[in-house]
Amino acid sequence: MFHKEGHKIILIALAICIVLSLVADYFVGNSFIKGGIVISLIVLLVLILQFFRNPKRNFITNDGQVLSPVDGKVVVIEEVFEKEYYNEKRIQVSVFMSPVNVHVTRYPVGGKVVYSKYHPGKFLVAWHPKSSEENERTTVVVKSNEFGDVLHRQIAGAMAKRIVNYAEEGQTVNQTDDSGFIKFGSRVDVFLPLDAKIDVSLNQKVTGGITILASR
Repeated sequence: MFHKEGHKIILIALAICIVLSLVADYFVGNSFIKGGIVISLIVLLVLILQFFRNPKRNFITNDGQVLSPVDGKVVVIEEVFEKEYYNEKRIQVSVFMSPVNVHVTRYPVGGKVVYSKYHPGKFLVAWHPKSSEENERTTVVVKSNEFGDVLHRQIAGAMAKRIVNYAEEGQTVNQTDDSGFIKFGSRVDVFLPLDAKIDVSLNQKVTGGITILASR
């Protein structure tokens, strides 16, 4: 399956690859060069298809668990002062996504969306310490039964030029439902209560909607 955010781009890329392949076949006489062009176009198309893939997964929801919102690698686990929404200390768990990861963002908990805001900003590399506050980003807070208000923040990276956010204040959402999509490399921060039991470690690879970040 491919995510709906990629349908238009995939069709455009496919059309361009077909046209360029036909042009190369007609105008390029050297078979070696012609083959190289076609192979390059196929590789480009495969990379685009891989980026927008949305594999089916057997999700198991649990109110007593916070699930990873995205695929990637855990790059931050630390106590920080979160000043946009909480204005108090929280445990921040950050997951970095490379361009080859699935880029669907899923709700880490279910409940009611109490805050959803888009922030324009820079495009620093996603692992930069200031990217969480200076990069283009969206902040979403879901009020859950077990963990209270859980904030997750989509952050654009150096390659990510568009963040899609589906969360609307007042709506009720289910854990693992699509919360958004970040195009071409990025990071997601999750802010948890200080008494949450963290179930992941630094540099651990996680799977969106599957890996447990924290529990009660």
